Amino acid sequence: MNDTTVTVVGNVATNVDYRETASGGVARFRIAVTPRRWDRQSASWTDGYTSFYTVIAWRTLAINLAGSVSVGDPLLVHGRLRVREEDRDGYRTADPGGSRNGQRDGQRRTFVDIEAVAVGHDLTRGTSAFRRVVKAAPKVTEPVRVRPVQHEAHPVGVPRPEPSGPPRAELAEGLQPQVAAALS
Repeated sequence: MNDTTVTVVGNVATNVDYRETASGGVARFRIAVTPRRWDRQSASWTDGYTSFYTVIAWRTLAINLAGSVSVGDPLLVHGRLRVREEDRDGYRTADPGGSRNGQRDGQRRTFVDIEAVAVGHDLTRGTSAFRRVVKAAPKVTEPVRVRPVQHEAHPVGVPRPEPSGPPRAELAEGLQPQVAAALS
């Protein structure tokens, strides 16, 4: 597929909005991108017009964004550019008398989104500490039979007596030959 990929460098403009969906988590936030250029006449850097983009991330990236990014953070966002147009929410008067007739005004709004593939802090403006997220692999286990727990009645506030007999480690050592014999 011919996707337009972009990389933008800017500052987080809104809080990360994280939500769980049927296909996994999704995170959204806005990033403000302001180009800077050198002005020879004033011999200083000047800011251009600020562009705002909505960044959308899915699944693991969404979870990590929600836990790592806050308003004002300098970020690099790399992803697929999506431009969409929608009808504007509003009505236009069709007759000079000014009555609403329920028709759309025909104006369209353009939205520019970036479906993020990778996001990181801009290290030219600060430092960052990376923490790897460890995913637990599902383990295949044998089904375990659970026996109901039988509780002894014991008065509240009275200390329980210490159990008598050998410590549990000694009991386990004594059972190991019996378990090995039963398995063979």
